[in-house]
Amino acid sequence: MELSERKMTILQAIVRNYLESGEPVGSRTISKYTDLNLSSATIRNEMADLEEMGYIVQPHTSAGRIPTDLGYRVYVDTMMQEKDKEVEELKENLLEKEERLDQLLKQTAKLLAVNTNYASLVSAPSIHRNKLKLIQLSRVKETQLLAVIVVEGNVIKNTLLDVSEPISEETVLKLNILLNTHLTGLAIEEINLKLIASLKTQAGIHSDIISDVIDAVAKTIHDDDDLEIYTSGTNNIFKYPELADSSSASELIGAFEEKQTLNELVVKTLAESEETGIKVYIGNESPVSTMKDCSIVTATYDLGEGMKGTIGIIGPKRMDYEKVVDSLKDVMRQLDSIYKK
Repeated sequence: MELSERKMTILQAIVRNYLESGEPVGSRTISKYTDLNLSSATIRNEMADLEEMGYIVQPHTSAGRIPTDLGYRVYVDTMMQEKDKEVEELKENLLEKEERLDQLLKQTAKLLAVNTNYASLVSAPSIHRNKLKLIQLSRVKETQLLAVIVVEGNVIKNTLLDVSEPISEETVLKLNILLNTHLTGLAIEEINLKLIASLKTQAGIHSDIISDVIDAVAKTIHDDDDLEIYTSGTNNIFKYPELADSSSASELIGAFEEKQTLNELVVKTLAESEETGIKVYIGNESPVSTMKDCSIVTATYDLGEGMKGTIGIIGPKRMDYEKVVDSLKDVMRQLDSIYKK
């Protein structure tokens, strides 16, 4: 059911107050917080409707209300629509462009943790939907070839290939022409069995080389699956009682230490990056089971040529979403600006 403007204003006031205080919010607080000029009785009626609709809940008798995951969701979606219209100019570059990328990303994770008081993560960029740029075969010995494979993002892989019989320079030249004519500009998903069969037929007695090169191309592209993830502010989790007192607190810390859980989060974020630059997971929406008591806000940065990475903030469900989204948009745009120049 669509919320009226008055109900939306009251819901937003409840969420904002709860984010600030961590305490259930009553009707008297709302009457002072908003400029609706409504009586406490009217506000109580609206709050009762919101509770019936599933946006807020009363934790115990005689207490105020707190937002449900659905209430958080409405608040976040509305806030982000507003933020998309108010993107601020870049405040300052995080670091000089000349600094090494890993140092920049480590510093980015640290700054986000300090500025937000939550835990942060930044993944090193990986290549997505990348295409083959060049294959260069050259003889090392009569029965050994060096295959140099270059894909978008200027990722280079050198692979030694053994051949069963001596191979001439002329044959190597013909294989280079064959491979580059048919494969350059293709993504690995586009190199299908029909194309491979055609290449093998044209290569004749050297069809095994075609198979070895295709395998090397696939390995070059998928070598990046083991992501490097930089984290900071893990101990900030203990600042929030709802997380620190939870039985899952140790699991949260373990997720940051082992990185496998974070890897799953990054992979999911990058897979959805074409839909939106920023993604918010609240409570049970979390793609990782150890973070069901948290909210996770992620952003995808793009360095060009398919090089993308994830920036993320993990904190309590009552996190300051506005500040987090602003911080992530700032960082995302700064990274884009620095490395696309």
